[in-house]
Amino acid sequence: MLGLMQNQPLLTSSLIDFAERHHGDAEIVSRRVEGDVHRYNYAAMAKRARQVANALDGLGLAFSDRVATLAWNGYRHMELYFGVGGSGRVVHTINPRLHPDQVAWIMNHAEDQVLLFDATFLPLVQKVHAQAKTVKHWILLCEADKLPSDSGIPGLMSYEAWIAPQATDYDWPQFDENTAASMCYTSGTTGNPKAALYSHRSSVLHAYAAALPDVMGISARDSVLPVVPMFHVNAWGLPYSCPLVGAKLVFPGPALDGKSVYELIEAEQVTYAAGVPTVWQMMLSHMQPANLKFSSLKRTVIGGSACPPAMIHAFQDDYGVEVLHAWGMTEMSPLGTLCTLKNKHLKLPKEEQMKIRLKQGRAIYGVDMKIVNDAGEELPWDGKTYGDLLVRGPWILAEYFKGEGGDPLRYDAKGRGWFPTGDVATLDPDGFMQITDRSKDVIKSGGEWISSIDIENIAMGHPAVVMAACIGMPHPKWDERPIVVVVKKPNMALSKPELLAFYQGKTAKWQIPDDVVFVDAIPLGATGKMLKTKLREQLVDYQLPV
Repeated sequence: MLGLMQNQPLLTSSLIDFAERHHGDAEIVSRRVEGDVHRYNYAAMAKRARQVANALDGLGLAFSDRVATLAWNGYRHMELYFGVGGSGRVVHTINPRLHPDQVAWIMNHAEDQVLLFDATFLPLVQKVHAQAKTVKHWILLCEADKLPSDSGIPGLMSYEAWIAPQATDYDWPQFDENTAASMCYTSGTTGNPKAALYSHRSSVLHAYAAALPDVMGISARDSVLPVVPMFHVNAWGLPYSCPLVGAKLVFPGPALDGKSVYELIEAEQVTYAAGVPTVWQMMLSHMQPANLKFSSLKRTVIGGSACPPAMIHAFQDDYGVEVLHAWGMTEMSPLGTLCTLKNKHLKLPKEEQMKIRLKQGRAIYGVDMKIVNDAGEELPWDGKTYGDLLVRGPWILAEYFKGEGGDPLRYDAKGRGWFPTGDVATLDPDGFMQITDRSKDVIKSGGEWISSIDIENIAMGHPAVVMAACIGMPHPKWDERPIVVVVKKPNMALSKPELLAFYQGKTAKWQIPDDVVFVDAIPLGATGKMLKTKLREQLVDYQLPV
């Protein structure tokens, strides 16, 4: 017997329809590439998204054709999310900080038909446009009078001129909710990137789950600042979750330095912000010397890489901001876990609560996870035993676009497919997961594993350290030994013996790094993650001290 409920597909267009109807006057504020601040609301955004859909129809794009973006977080990018996806095409957000050859490869692999880009990325587009064989239309996200006359890109159009003549009415088509809505390529640190292809169903379900109280917990009472880029797994789904609940949206555009982010938070009375640790480190470094405080910020979700304990303490103890530690990945849309306390934890001493908050959190509804050994056997949830982390769920990748890399899943005895995350983790009896390392970054010394994340977190606790990366170096006796690569804070002194002494009593003696290497900068990816592959390339001639 089937239920007797209406059968309506879960489509992303329903999110913006809902926001327009029930939260039409909720603001969307964007710092633009032009330098000014743009303001409008969900009602205006919905109309312009429909103009985008009409304009795409005018270009003759077919159902499921890919429409690419090279853009910052802003209102025009938001319009594309819904105008492209809602009309049955696929919005393809490209990471602009990849090498131009990789950008061109990605565009050809995705078979993008249109590219829309911010003026910031004009030099990049000039480098790749001749190699992008499938792109037929090039559109600069600007006013008509800002279109350069000598771009070298044939047929370059202005976005505003492109959508201006289009009607604001558009009947969103109804189609199978499993149709692709958006796509995002992995960073491609080894080999060519692979694409995760998100469906309308997976995107809407992810938006629902993300908004739950024990997950991101956003509401119509929030002013939300997604610092995490929209080209990085759809800004963790916030462009979908915010219209779902009617939250005010504040987009930072290209200004991601600490001063600009702090000033935008204060000016727009942001209550909730999302970003990677490196962005927040820049903001805290701006605030601390000037003794600045927050007047509105209450919560920040931090993910992308492990959040150093010192940062959680700074936000909570110095600024009264609750840190929500999160974990996920491109192949997971991206949310997998988020760290919020259970009722039974509320009476624990603050120190005990902090031990829980330092973990990546517990699985949100829709995500199942387990840790296994090399034989694929499930390991206990005791908070001590670590193994390879596997996940499954309705917004988790089943295969990559075009079948790249073959079948990525690992199958259990019941034939269920689990996605191997590449992370090594523990699970405690309450389901709280803690990443101990990436499987490729774990340091194996004398048959024992050393967590590079633990080594980095201790270094980050030193007041003179702004960033730290731990990597393993070959050792004739122990196979590998850890070293810590450190960026010091400006005008602060720190010696190698001083930092190594700082480790005493904080970890086992055999886990203390063998050396400290001071550098001006640690290579970062587009989303603020440390690129240890590049760091190892830079230190290819390094020798451990004898």
